[in-house]
Amino acid sequence: MTIRLIATDLDGTLLADPTTISERNRAALDAARAMGVEVVPVTARQPRALRPIAEIGGFTGWALCGNGGHGLHLTTGERLFEAHLEAATAQALAAALLRSLPEVMFASVRDGGEVFVAQDAYARSAAFSDHKRDPADMVVAPLADVLAEPSLKLIVRHPQLSNDDLVARVGALGLDGFEVTHSGAPFVEVLAPGVSKAWGLQQLCTHLGIEAREVLAFGDAPNDAEMLAWAGRGVAMANAAPVTLAAADEVTVSNLDDGVAQVIEAELASDRAGR
Repeated sequence: MTIRLIATDLDGTLLADPTTISERNRAALDAARAMGVEVVPVTARQPRALRPIAEIGGFTGWALCGNGGHGLHLTTGERLFEAHLEAATAQALAAALLRSLPEVMFASVRDGGEVFVAQDAYARSAAFSDHKRDPADMVVAPLADVLAEPSLKLIVRHPQLSNDDLVARVGALGLDGFEVTHSGAPFVEVLAPGVSKAWGLQQLCTHLGIEAREVLAFGDAPNDAEMLAWAGRGVAMANAAPVTLAAADEVTVSNLDDGVAQVIEAELASDRAGR
C-alpha cells in the first residue's frame, strides 16, 4: 500500500452528525490501522471537543486540532506544536474590522484549546453545536481582555453576514500577519500566519518521516481545501464546498453515505490484489 497516513476531517466528512461515527467508517479506519497506516483526525475542533469522537473512532495517536494550529498525541498528551496568533495582530484586526462592522463579536481560544475567552454578546449568540461545548463554559470578558493574550485562534462572528462575506471583509482590510478561514460553522477563524490544515499536516508528516505523496486526505469545508491540495491524494466529499471540490483530486459520495469508508475500502482491496 502506498498510503502511509490517512488524514480526515470530522464534521461533514467522517461524521454523519456531530457525535457519532458509523460502523462502516469505523471498520474502514480500523482496517487501515491494521495495515500499519497512521490515521489522523484533522479538525477545527479543540482537543476537548475531539475527545468524545476519538473514543468512539479509535483515535489514540496523533491529532491536529484548531485547523492545523495544534498538533498533539491523544494518548501521551505530547504537544508536537502550537501556533499562536499574536495579541497585537488580533488587536489591530479587531480595531480595523469594528470600524466598518461594529456588530462583529470576538472570542479567543487559549490554553491548548481548553479555554474560550469571549465577549458577552458572543457567548450569548453561541450554541453548543458551534464549538461542541456549552457556551456557559466560556469565560466572559470585555473585548480588551479577549484580545489581551495570544490565541490558538481568534473567532469572529457577525449576526447577519455569511462566512464567505465576512472572510472577504477581513481580506479587504489589507492587513497581514494572520490567516483567515471557516469550517461552515457560523463564524470565521483567524490563525497565526501560514497556519492551515495543510501546514499542520506537513509538520506532522515531517515528524513521522512521511511524504505528501504517501498521504490520503478527506475533507468537505473551505478550511480543508489546502490540505486536499497538499496531500498526494485529496478526496472531497460530494457535499463539499466549491473551493474544496476544486482543490481535490477526486470526489467521493457524501458523509451521509460513508464516503470515507468507500475510498478506504477500495484502497485496501487494491493493495491486497497487488500483493
